[in-house]
Amino acid sequence: MPETIFSKIIEGEIPSHKVYEDDYVYAFLDISQVTKGHTLLVPKKASANIFETDAETMKHIGVAIPKIANAIKDAFNPNGLNIIQNNGEFADQSVFHLHFHFLPRYENDVDGFGYKWVTHEDTIDDDQKAELAKQISAQIEG
Repeated sequence: MPETIFSKIIEGEIPSHKVYEDDYVYAFLDISQVTKGHTLLVPKKASANIFETDAETMKHIGVAIPKIANAIKDAFNPNGLNIIQNNGEFADQSVFHLHFHFLPRYENDVDGFGYKWVTHEDTIDDDQKAELAKQISAQIEG
């Protein structure tokens, strides 16, 4: 599989704000911060999408999903949480390395047409992102 931005993040070639890591997965803040605490979970064993991901990798993702979700809930007490996973260009997948978006939802992030998808990468600096990641990771039990 070709190298992606996520494989470079996992390898430490591109900096990230780590939330959680084990032998199989890596979770970090999404640079765009659509909502406060927007986190990505990626498997370390790369596959382009869910159709190409083996069952063993999915087991490890399945263990990590509630850890990340509950850590975000405990850190920020959102009103809800979307977990989004896109497969293929037609489904709006832009990085072809399986990944899951954790989008905490707050009462003020909706408009008359549903949830807003507004990025904040230019308004939330690295120090603020580091603090958000620290708040989430502090909630994860070993």
